[in-house]
Amino acid sequence: MRMNLLQLLEQHFFGLLRQWTAEPASYVAMIKAAQEPRYGDYQANFAFALAKTLGKDARDLAREIIDRVQWGNVIERMEIAGPGFINFHLRTDWLADQVRAMAGDSRLGVAQADPPRTFVIDYSSPNVAKPLHVGHLRSTIIGDSLARQLRFLGHRVITDNHLGDWGTHFGILLYGYKHFLDAEAFRRDPIQELTRLYIHVRNLMKAEEDVDEENHANPVAEAARQETAKLHAGDPENVRLWQMFLPWCRQEIEHIYQRLDVRFDHTLGESFYNKMLPEVVQSLEERGIARKGEGGAIVVGPEESPALVRKKDGAYTYTTSDLATIWHRVEQFRPDAILYVVGAPQALHFKNLFETARRWGYDKVALEHISFGSVLGADRRPLATREGGAVELGQLLDEAVHRGEQVYEESRAQREALGRPVPVLSPEEQRAIAEVVGIGAVKYADLVQNRTSDYVFNWDKMLATDGNTATYMQYAYARNRSIFRVGQENETLYRTDPPDVSLNHPTERALALQLLRFSESLVAAAADYRPNIITAYLWDVAKAYSAFNNACDVLKAESPALRQSRLLLCDLTARVVQKGLDLLGIKTVERM
Repeated sequence: MRMNLLQLLEQHFFGLLRQWTAEPASYVAMIKAAQEPRYGDYQANFAFALAKTLGKDARDLAREIIDRVQWGNVIERMEIAGPGFINFHLRTDWLADQVRAMAGDSRLGVAQADPPRTFVIDYSSPNVAKPLHVGHLRSTIIGDSLARQLRFLGHRVITDNHLGDWGTHFGILLYGYKHFLDAEAFRRDPIQELTRLYIHVRNLMKAEEDVDEENHANPVAEAARQETAKLHAGDPENVRLWQMFLPWCRQEIEHIYQRLDVRFDHTLGESFYNKMLPEVVQSLEERGIARKGEGGAIVVGPEESPALVRKKDGAYTYTTSDLATIWHRVEQFRPDAILYVVGAPQALHFKNLFETARRWGYDKVALEHISFGSVLGADRRPLATREGGAVELGQLLDEAVHRGEQVYEESRAQREALGRPVPVLSPEEQRAIAEVVGIGAVKYADLVQNRTSDYVFNWDKMLATDGNTATYMQYAYARNRSIFRVGQENETLYRTDPPDVSLNHPTERALALQLLRFSESLVAAAADYRPNIITAYLWDVAKAYSAFNNACDVLKAESPALRQSRLLLCDLTARVVQKGLDLLGIKTVERM
């Protein structure tokens, strides 16, 4: 039986607390993992909260609850602390049995959701006419991690990269191509030349804004808008050029996704929904949701914050496209929830969008904005280049891999200086390690944050070989694997036919308890869409393993049975760390 310790306790006390309340759910939610071993394994303050409602003394109620508990073979003892808190101590022999069962389970004790839900996750969603930049980093990394977690928990997940492939940015590219093309450069490297054209026209638009003191129409911006309008109207030349540009633009961003190990089930861009937009506006008008605005524009939403769905010139907007997207996703995938992994500044847009969708009839699907903060430079402003532009994501990954190589070389030199064995690796293997370390560091440094907070990008912190970093976790995994190579042990035996487990040493027991909390950490992370709950859990596991490894001989254990028990704990730790990192989209290597 797959075991979630927290859910087991919640289920047990749910029935028990019915003797005092008709709504026990809010009270069993107060059971938490204990922060320190001296307070037991789990703690609960439901007696304190319930006593207020019942007008009883909290400690008396806590004693009454304890007296009615059927302890069985799970709980060793319960204690009352402070004004009515209850501390739970689980039986060590029961924990040992659960660890052994977990070792023999390919899912590491994690049950699949029953019933499963269907999620559509919208993330990354770049404008494909320009390079991916650091502003796309968080959406891409967080969205991919959420998809991995929910799939592992047994849910049906459909990922959709809602590409910006039809908007003003293509008008900028069309204008640049027609007026500033370097034909020879385009022949040699079309992607690089298209990137140059986009940046050049954007700079011209900014320059015009700087000198436009009388708020006259920006001529370059207006020309780009006209090119966009011609594209949307079906102008043959603009449509031809758009069709020519699109594969190259997609190829460039796909290369970045491959490096990040990010995949999508669908990449339905704005152009896919274009044909639906007139029907969307007509339907909104017929249902009285859309209304006439200034100059003949069609708007939705509250009077104080209206959103355009059709401009006065007949053009459609992001809101129209987003409503068409909801329509398509609900009809096509029948989801229980649609998650939009998009930065916090778009909160008002999504609030109005979701309200409009509900009024339109899509009130049975949960629409959720999974917001996140910004990536900041040392100056606490959004991360940018020295020239002030956004850092291209490809350049950032190249720098991460370069620094990953430096970390590897420094670590190798330190081990050699200490006389420790160093694996002989080919240049290709070293390069692969650097890629894993560098990109893993970037991802983990993002996911370790509370997603709603901004964070300062710091290379030294994210690549540190100590502390809560991907590099530390990857080293811990590799060092763990080396135990089996040195001991000439076959780790598969500890999975197919796990030996008995001994938890007599306090660090063995502490490590076992942390490993058994894997399932509850995943459930908690998925419930609130917060990958940082998993990084915090992995850090706790790493600390518990380090304490165990320092206190307990493994290969030189006092007896063959104890050696096998400790090797099982080592192998299970490695598997949990590897799976936890995988659910964050981070790879491991066997040797470092």
